[in-house]
Amino acid sequence: MKTLKLWRTFREGWLNFRRNGWLSFATVSILTLSLFIVSLSSLLGLTTHYVLKNMRDKVSISVSFNPDIPEERILEIRDELAKYKKEVASVEYVSRENALETFLAESGNDPVIAQAIEEIGENPLLASLVIKAVTPEDYEVIVNQIEHSTFRSDISRINYAKNKKIFTRLDHINNTTQKAGLTLGAAFIFIAILITFNTIRITIYSHRQEFEIMRLVGASNIYVRMPFIFEGIFYGVAAALVTSASLFGVAYFIAPFTEGALPQGNFMGMYLYFFFPVLLGLLFLGVLLGVISSFIAIHRYLKG
Repeated sequence: MKTLKLWRTFREGWLNFRRNGWLSFATVSILTLSLFIVSLSSLLGLTTHYVLKNMRDKVSISVSFNPDIPEERILEIRDELAKYKKEVASVEYVSRENALETFLAESGNDPVIAQAIEEIGENPLLASLVIKAVTPEDYEVIVNQIEHSTFRSDISRINYAKNKKIFTRLDHINNTTQKAGLTLGAAFIFIAILITFNTIRITIYSHRQEFEIMRLVGASNIYVRMPFIFEGIFYGVAAALVTSASLFGVAYFIAPFTEGALPQGNFMGMYLYFFFPVLLGLLFLGVLLGVISSFIAIHRYLKG
């Protein structure tokens, strides 16, 4: 008997969903837009995280030594720094010759630059140690240790100040992206609940005479209310499925612009990699919003 009643309320909720026509379309559209904003913000936030992590991994600090410091001394310092594995991921020695070769290659072997170096008569670049930290937060610790080390007098300069600005900007971009996504998502979720609530309120109002008859023949409150819970669920499920399809189209469009910037290859690869978690998340959020809206409408307009 309970199964039959559940089926009837389910069927009634489906009929309400279908009968509302353009009202259902508008409700699903607003819910879809809300879910789309939330999910796209989350995916873009994840993309930003990966891109910034990739940029962080490429950033390093370079410790340049005075011209009169012999190579043996620099290698000794390198080995000393490599012992601090808690903060230091790697230490690479770059000789003056290798530094010059890299500089000329990056300048496209510009003849003007090559001629200027030839006129100087010697290699103007310094030998250095390129240090990569385990985490970006460790760079400041490493620099402080070097500044107070016994070999500080052997060092000409440390280029950490420039990279510190890069880290600060990357953190600012990441935090701004997250805050903007959360704010925009919260605003659209509120709008979605408001629209869905009004749709179900109209459905309740149009069936008000039926409710009186159902109560006269002994229908329970749960039996009267459950169709509207199911109606809210249908709105959420429909919105989640449409949002999932919309995200696929956006991912396809964005993919060429993110080629090689993400571990999954591009934005489409990332979306497909997280497809099932995203779909389940959309279904959960969509159903949750639909049910919340239904409960609010029922509590306010279907008392007794």
